[in-house]
Amino acid sequence: MKLLDHIREWAVSYTKEKKYSPVGIWFHWIMAALVLFQLGLGWIMERFFVGGEKLSAYWVHAAIGLTILFLAIWRGLWRLFIPDPVNDSGAPEWQHTVAHGTQYAFYTLFAILPLSGWAMWSAIQPAQPLSLAGIVAVPPMPFYDLSPAWQYWVMTFAESVHVAGVWALSLFLPLHVGAALKHHFWNRDDVVRGILPDIPDDETSPGAMQHNPQEA
Repeated sequence: MKLLDHIREWAVSYTKEKKYSPVGIWFHWIMAALVLFQLGLGWIMERFFVGGEKLSAYWVHAAIGLTILFLAIWRGLWRLFIPDPVNDSGAPEWQHTVAHGTQYAFYTLFAILPLSGWAMWSAIQPAQPLSLAGIVAVPPMPFYDLSPAWQYWVMTFAESVHVAGVWALSLFLPLHVGAALKHHFWNRDDVVRGILPDIPDDETSPGAMQHNPQEA
C-alpha cells in the first residue's frame, strides 16, 4: 500500500498544479495516435480487394483495436485512482457538462468499437485468434456453436454497431479538437497546457506550464 500511496502522492502533485500526471498525459496521446491510425487504416482497407492483403489489414486493425480497449480500461482505472485536474477555463456550466459528456462518449466508443470488431471477426468461421498489440494471443468469442444463420446475424449486427461507432467517433473527434483549440487560442486558459507533456528545460516542476489568463 505504501507504494500506491507514493504513486498517488506523485501524481496528485501534478493535478494540484492543474496538470495531468505524466501517466495520464501519455495515456491520452498514445490512445489519440492509435485512434487516428485506426480511422485511417479503416478507410484505406475498405478499398482493398478481397484477399490476403485485406485479411492482413483486418488483423492489424483488430489487434490495435484490442490494444485501445486494453488501454482504455487501464486509463479508466487510473482516472478513478487519480482524479483529473480542475483547470481555470472560466467556461459556463453547460460547457463543462458537454466536455464531461464527450469524455464519457469517448470511453464508451473505446469499448464498443473493439468489442464489435472482435465479434465480427469471431462470427466468421472458422474463427481465427487475434492478438493484443500483436503479442498476446486473444481467442475469438465463442460463436462456433451457433447456427450459420445466427453467426450471420451476429456479424451483421456487430458490423452495424461498428459502423455507427465509427461515425460517432468521427463526429466527436473534431468537436474535441475544436474545443481544445478554442480554449488555447480564444480563451487563452490552461486547459490544453494541462494535457501537454512537460518540456525538459529549466522549468521542470509540475507547475512549470501554469498559465494565468489575466496575463494573456
